[in-house]
This record gives sequence, C-alpha cells and structure tokens, in this order.
Amino acid sequence: MPTPAIARVVALDTLRRVHAGHADLASALEAGRARLTDERDQGLAAEIALGTLRWRAALDHVIAWAGERAIENFDRDVLDILRLSAYQLLHLDRVPASAAVNDAVSLAHQRGHTRASGAINAILRRISRSRTRLPMPDPSDPVGHLSVTWSHPAWLAARWIGRYGFDVALEWVRFNNAPAPVTLRANTLLASRDELAGRLDREGVRTRPCVYAPDGLVVESGRPFGTSVATTGQFLAQDEASQLIGAFAAPPPGGCVADACAAPGGKTAQLAAAIGGGGLLVAGDLRSRRIRLLRRTLRAARITSAHIFIHDLAHGAPFGPVFDCVLVDAPCSSLGTIRRDPDIRWSRLEADLAALAERQGRMLDEASRVVRPGGVLVYATCSSEPEENEAVVDGFLDRHAGFALEDPRSAGAALAGGVAACLDPRGCLRTLPHEHGLEAFFGARLRRRP
Repeated sequence: MPTPAIARVVALDTLRRVHAGHADLASALEAGRARLTDERDQGLAAEIALGTLRWRAALDHVIAWAGERAIENFDRDVLDILRLSAYQLLHLDRVPASAAVNDAVSLAHQRGHTRASGAINAILRRISRSRTRLPMPDPSDPVGHLSVTWSHPAWLAARWIGRYGFDVALEWVRFNNAPAPVTLRANTLLASRDELAGRLDREGVRTRPCVYAPDGLVVESGRPFGTSVATTGQFLAQDEASQLIGAFAAPPPGGCVADACAAPGGKTAQLAAAIGGGGLLVAGDLRSRRIRLLRRTLRAARITSAHIFIHDLAHGAPFGPVFDCVLVDAPCSSLGTIRRDPDIRWSRLEADLAALAERQGRMLDEASRVVRPGGVLVYATCSSEPEENEAVVDGFLDRHAGFALEDPRSAGAALAGGVAACLDPRGCLRTLPHEHGLEAFFGARLRRRP
C-alpha cells in the first residue's frame, strides 16, 4: 500500500487533535508545521485542515448522502479522512481526484481502518462523479442554506437572519468562508506605517494600508515573516478589527494604563506605543501559559517597560483607583472571528452565551474599581452577539451610576485613522463584515464621573 502524502497525514492529525479537544486550532497547526520542512507541504497541510473545518457541515452532508448513512454512524477517525478528502475533491482544483482518493485509502490503512477502505473509496468516487450536482439546501430553506450549504451552525444562522435578514446573513457566512488576509500593525515605537511599508517593499513584500486601522498594513504579496524586518520588532501580526480596539481605547500620552486581559499581547503593545515612554503600563492575565505568550509578544516588540502580573480579574485586581484607562478585552465566544478561526463555529453553543456574559459582567465590575475618577474603562469583545456586547454594557451601567457610556465623537477624544467610521449611534465601536469588510468586534468606552 503506497504511503500517503505527508501533508495529508499532518492535516489529518491536526483535525483529530482539534475534534478530540486535545488542542486549539492555532496550537494544532503549529505542531503540524513543525513536522514539515518543505514550505509547500506546510501550506498544503494548513489549507486542508482550515478548509475542512471551514466547510465541515457541507462536507458531512455530502458524505452522509454518498455513504447512505447518518454522519453519527461513521467512525470519528474515518470521518475525518473522508472530510479532508472530500474537501480536496470539491475545493482544491490543483489536487487530482485520483490522488485525493488514493491517499484517503492509504490513510485508512495507515490508521488501522483496512476494513473501511472500500467504503471510503466508494464514497469519495461517488462525490467526485457528482460534484456539480450535489444535493444541497437552496435559499428557499434559509437556515438550511446557511447552515449546510455555507457550513455554519443552524442556531447562529437563525440569529443572524433574525437580526439582519437573509441577504446580509448570506454575505456574512460567505465572508467567514473566505481566507483572511495577512494583516500587520506597525510598531510605532520603532517605525511608522509608511516607513514599515517601504522597508518591506525593498524586500519584495507588497502591502497596502488598512482602510480603518491607522497603523495597519494588508499584505498583498510576499512573505513578511521571511524578511530581515521581521526580527526587528517593527511589526506584529494583528487583525485590523483587533487593531481598532487599541485605537478606540486611545489612552492619553504619558498616562497610567492597565490591560486587564492582555494575552496574547497585540493590544498591550499598541497601548504601550500610545502612552509612550513617559507612561505607566501594567498588563495581566489569568494563566501562566498566557503570561508566557504575553511576554513573548512584548519581547518581540522590544517593549521592556510593561509591568506584568497574573490575576483572575473576575475576583478583583490588586490595585486601587489609579488608572487613566483600563482595557478589558474580555474572554468571549469569539464568534466574530470565525473567518480566521473556523473551528470556533463548531465549539460554541447558544447556551454558552449566558454564562460568558455573566462572567464578563463580573470582570467589568471588578475592573471599574481601579479606574480613577474621570478615567475611562474600555470594554471589548470579538463576539458578534448582543448578550456579550451591549447587554453586558447596559447591565454594568444599571449597577454603576458613577459611570456613563461615552461617545468619543462628542467627548472630543482623539481617534486616529478610520475609527470614527466604525462607531454606532451610541458611540460604541462595532465592526461588521457586511459594513466594513472586517471581523465582528465590539468596544464601549465607560467614563467614570469626576
């Protein structure tokens, strides 16, 4: 029996680790990348794993049809072999159908599923023959179309249809299923955006400025992390919507600032650049693993002045009311980042939202205690859902008469770049795929009364 291509072996191992709950997607991809020396193999393994997770519901629907049995009746390992192989048949034109099918059979033998190899071969060949006429739900079944054909959880599709209508929800799921660009943020402690763009250009990396984020660049071609600039701390990889949270916080130069949920550290580095050398920055997170990640990010950005501590914000922060600005980038469902993290859609349930919101409210309560009179508390999530966003903010305001929701436009806050174009009528930051072409992030500024 021929040996399956190493990229497909790594892709399968990545899927198994994610589906078994042994690793998150980023960790599983990193572990897989370390096993491959050829960049082309690294790229193919990542593309297969990401694409399979992205289109999982549609792939399962097709596999169940071709196999004439419910998806629950497949062995988990065999199912992941079928998924990644069906993904290649339906979405990767450069992979010959025969290679995908043969590798699937080889993978089955390698993993001890010899008896299943005949069924795997038959199912994949039926899918390959029928690829232009597969039985998929059409828009006459709105939730079915978005949840199966466009591979999103039915509960989430129903929510988006209810809030925005079918056309916008369809645009949203299409956005989520498209590959995300590589986005960089210039570390303005070391280089401006224009300076960074010029230095990358001289090493063959073409970029364009982000539409909204004042210090962001979108990579159009080239490999920025393979340049000499990558080792100098002049840029960090950071999604544009994430960059807007730091710009929206807009701490005063020379201010006293706390980043209460700081890891992995992109926004912490952004706050450090905003306050400059005359400011004081403290950054904390809950677990030692995340603290190590935070330290690595700040070290890469050449930031040595941040004071790092470990704490559980839900049970209080070890400070008095001394900070000009406190950022609570709260742990959330992450449903706004499905484009970059396609596994998120399958690991979240609608029932999770209430518990997340309750914890977010407690964290916001505790963070408010360390904001000085006249200071600002910034609440942020990467969630699309109102329970975690405006409902948390409104609940906080009901409990804390000493704070008010601030519209930075009327408060005269200096918002750089295109931040103002992403504010809703109340002055909250809200990025949406169908309005801004960005992941769904939320931010609110809560000013403590003097």
